[in-house]
Amino acid sequence: MADNAQDTDQKEYMENVDYSEDVETKAGEVNELDETIDPELEELKNRMLEMEKEAQRLRELEENLTKEPNEDGQGGEGDSDDADARSIYVGNVDYVTTPEELQEHFKGSGAINRVTILCNKFTGHPKGFAYVEFGTTDAVTKAQLLDGSMLHGRPLKVNPKRTNVPGVNRGRGRGRGYGFAPRGRGFRGRGRGAYYSPY
Repeated sequence: MADNAQDTDQKEYMENVDYSEDVETKAGEVNELDETIDPELEELKNRMLEMEKEAQRLRELEENLTKEPNEDGQGGEGDSDDADARSIYVGNVDYVTTPEELQEHFKGSGAINRVTILCNKFTGHPKGFAYVEFGTTDAVTKAQLLDGSMLHGRPLKVNPKRTNVPGVNRGRGRGRGYGFAPRGRGFRGRGRGAYYSPY
């Protein structure tokens, strides 16, 4: 009986409660939140528009760079082949030689664009060779005349720079040459067989 009385009291309470006030207050709260969120949303939308405009401008600039050739003649695959044709390899370079000294040594051949002395990536020490890029291909032939010339007491080896062709290796294949270990009991010493037991 007590349960029935509680059930009827709850039903009467549920029927008499006015939910419209709660809905209005919650809606009012949402409207207040919308008013505070709207300026933030507008600011975010403006930022997104600015970023989209910037991205579009960058795309246009990139397209213009790919369409127009560079005025200085650098960049692109064809230009790298041209730079290789205007460059020389200099071997047997002393480790204390600076790019300025190499530039001074080869300045009689022609205008020099760049001098590169290759270094070990781990230690930072020079590898003993360099590349010199000239302004013209005629300077390469003049620089080859300096093959065998002395710099820091060492005779320089001067050759035109060769262009590496991608996909072509130098013939170092994975053959069964030095270092191949045969199968079976090789390198295990001189055993008496699989079933030998000293006892």
